[in-house]
Amino acid sequence: MVEKERSASNLDLIGGRLCLDFVNTISTRMETGREYLTSYAELAAWSEHAGALAEDEAEALRNHAASHPNLAAGTLERAILFRETVYRIFSAIADGGEPGRADLAALNEALRPALSRLEVNSTGDGFAWRWTLDGNDLDGMLWPLARSAADLLTSEDLKRVRQCARDGCDWLFVDTSKNHSRRWCSMDLCGSRVKAKRYYQRKRKGAAKV
Repeated sequence: MVEKERSASNLDLIGGRLCLDFVNTISTRMETGREYLTSYAELAAWSEHAGALAEDEAEALRNHAASHPNLAAGTLERAILFRETVYRIFSAIADGGEPGRADLAALNEALRPALSRLEVNSTGDGFAWRWTLDGNDLDGMLWPLARSAADLLTSEDLKRVRQCARDGCDWLFVDTSKNHSRRWCSMDLCGSRVKAKRYYQRKRKGAAKV
């Protein structure tokens, strides 16, 4: 079976929270890491894939970005800086530490304008939150990401935030396993690789003894 080519529009969403899936848009933060958000179009594609933007919203923003490339490039740069802020916050927590004050301040700075664009709307059978986004808001996908990070920080799930245990992978996730013993971002992605590596090492040791 041929493995699919991974891109921003089909990345595995294994974080358990939108903000953690956003953190996982780079394969690793080592020098060999692959960046999946290489353009504003890729940022919009991932945002649609992950549910931060609706299909029509993503299309409108891509069209506006194409007409304003400098603004789009600046938004992409801010998005990646915000992603790394969120990564530092939750990787510190996953490691049993405390996030830095500067990173919390940066999150709050992103959160203030985001919450100003949130409103309650009638759905016909109830009410729901809605973002007041238009086609000119190139950073509109960052609003639900900031709120997701704030919600996770203030939730019971915070103590279940984990970082993948495979060397070379720093993806984050919420451990929802029954006994809270999940070690890998995904068994298919990293767990199977670790098991295969251990199997290969055991075979080499066995062959060396013969």
